[in-house]
Amino acid sequence: IGDKYSVLLPTYNERENLPLIVWLLVKYFGESGYNYEIIVIDDGSPDGTLEVGEQLQKIYGKDKILLRPREKKLGLGTAYIHGMKHATGNFIIIMDADLSHHPKFIPEFIEKQKEGNYDLVSGTRYSGNGGVYGWDLRRKLISRGANFLTQVLLRPGASDLTGSFRLYKKKVLESLVERCVSKGYVFQMEMIVRARQLKYTVGEVPISFVDRVYGESKLGGNEIVSFVKGLLTLFATT
Repeated sequence: IGDKYSVLLPTYNERENLPLIVWLLVKYFGESGYNYEIIVIDDGSPDGTLEVGEQLQKIYGKDKILLRPREKKLGLGTAYIHGMKHATGNFIIIMDADLSHHPKFIPEFIEKQKEGNYDLVSGTRYSGNGGVYGWDLRRKLISRGANFLTQVLLRPGASDLTGSFRLYKKKVLESLVERCVSKGYVFQMEMIVRARQLKYTVGEVPISFVDRVYGESKLGGNEIVSFVKGLLTLFATT
């Protein structure tokens, strides 16, 4: 039948962004002609994100927009596990619903994957012409610092570890998620580290990363602390 791409969109209070991200996904998948579905995993957003999803289903069809909500905020790792159970594609794309990841890069991810039959393709902000827009210096330093720490401690062989814009072969993502113990942002990184341990191949696509269009950034001081703790735990166990 050919390949099908399931996009997992974990959401929490993204009612303003969801129509836009879905429209962009539909546009770029439509133009490139790849078969796709979008799975929205809403964690009980109080702002009505789910209702917006229901409107979008009416517009684009239930075969393209799947709503798989959960009762409350349960975190990223479990959102992916939950979403994967419902995915019918043989490839999974994970990205943020807050427009920090532009869907226009997805066709490049897909082409890159085909080029080397990679197990996963990661969008990277730190090689080629990838970049970060709208980030203040502190955030840039933290992000680069986080990446640098990880590179030094874990040598993962991919230049952007904290990024969450990736394409996986479904069975690869399943085997990685099973092994991952981290929560939050460290989870993204652990996935790449485990991928290296399991000798999975990683392709990279340079992306520009736009800081969230609406809404506050979710990366707070306490998350940076838990990030570093998680890093040290990973370092101790790998």
